[in-house]
Amino acid sequence: MLIFCPAAFAQSATTADLKVALDTAWVLLTSFLIFFMNAGFCMLETGFCRSKNAVNLLAKNLIVFGLSTLAFWVVGFGLMFGDGNPLFGTSGFLLQGADNSPAVGDAYRGTYSALAWAGVPLNAKFFFQLAFAGTAATIVSGAVAERIKFLAFFIFSLLLVGLLYPITGHWVWGDGMLANLGFYDFAGSTVVHTVGGWAALIGAILLGPRLGRFQARPVAMPGHNLSISALGCLILWLGWFGFNPGSTMAADPLPISHIVVTTNIAGALGGLAATVTSWIYLSKPDLSMIINGVLAGLVSVTASCAYVNLGSAALIGLVGGVIVVFSVTLLDSLKIDDPVGAVSVHLVCGTWGTVALGLFSVGPGSYSWYGGDGPLAGLFMGGGIQQLLVQLLGIAAVGAFTVTFSLLCWLTLRATVGIRVSEAEEIQGLDLGEHAMEAYPEFQVGP
Repeated sequence: MLIFCPAAFAQSATTADLKVALDTAWVLLTSFLIFFMNAGFCMLETGFCRSKNAVNLLAKNLIVFGLSTLAFWVVGFGLMFGDGNPLFGTSGFLLQGADNSPAVGDAYRGTYSALAWAGVPLNAKFFFQLAFAGTAATIVSGAVAERIKFLAFFIFSLLLVGLLYPITGHWVWGDGMLANLGFYDFAGSTVVHTVGGWAALIGAILLGPRLGRFQARPVAMPGHNLSISALGCLILWLGWFGFNPGSTMAADPLPISHIVVTTNIAGALGGLAATVTSWIYLSKPDLSMIINGVLAGLVSVTASCAYVNLGSAALIGLVGGVIVVFSVTLLDSLKIDDPVGAVSVHLVCGTWGTVALGLFSVGPGSYSWYGGDGPLAGLFMGGGIQQLLVQLLGIAAVGAFTVTFSLLCWLTLRATVGIRVSEAEEIQGLDLGEHAMEAYPEFQVGP
């Protein structure tokens, strides 16, 4: 046919090239949306904290993507997606591995076999995954805000993105040991959010609470600008339409459309649930709880967004919005100081979202894009307990490794460069103590 129908061959080649171009454009567009989530975290965290620490929060959230780029390019991407063993990749560092992307499946010849299903160039694959890695590091920033040394956060971010995140990511997305057991996490409830959440929790515990935060009872330290926190929430909500649908890594209209709707429904129900819960439990509809409720719903559905129906997505988001309110107050009662609620949103709701996949996944064959490569039907969808047990095993494995790694890193940093600023610097504000500048120099602000 190639000899007698050259025109047909040319048309076929052109169609294939067009598909690669469209898929690449889609992957890069969603990568840009995920990258812009850094602005959302920046606004959210800064607004939730006091004005005397605004420069410090802005600096951390700005520099973290630079640190992530360096660490993930040099070592992280190879550890996560390079060919190796079930625990970590051993090749492809500095993006120097052999690769013939956008070839896929059996036609792929290269070092990054775990990504051979994505028909886009290697650099597009790398940038998309880099955007995810940067998000994991940013989660830590909010939980340790207003008392951590800038250098300690700088070093920990390099370690998290260069080593911790890629190793656990390899287990799930790099054809590692959890993937081989049948563990699924479509867009990162565990891979991104619980990893960042566990690291944040250990850091917050070892740092201790902010001065005056806990006395006979918890003392509120209101954020200085909830307007920019609300803006940050909306930016993050927008970014999730890159985070979840972009994980298809192909411009396939059916799964993209489904994932956009499940993502939005979960975020919306999370916000509504947190509003009602805080209204009943705290007597008023607390704006900070509404913000975190939206994010809780989004985090909760991230693992299962491609594998659940719309009703399940609504329920998953609703439960996330309820539990985030109680999680925030529980941490306060335990005297764990998390200024922005990062542990509750990302660790607690990320765990719930991973469990929810084992409860609500509809099962292979339910959707055109959900064939043999997908989770078994969940417990509440008639599939039995097998998928749920695998999800619980994955949560435990990632949690145990992340806690151990984070604890060693934080303790080493505390024994060397130190992790907490002096009492005088904390009272004065980290803006002057750590950066010798103020975010609002023209205005007289309180302590």
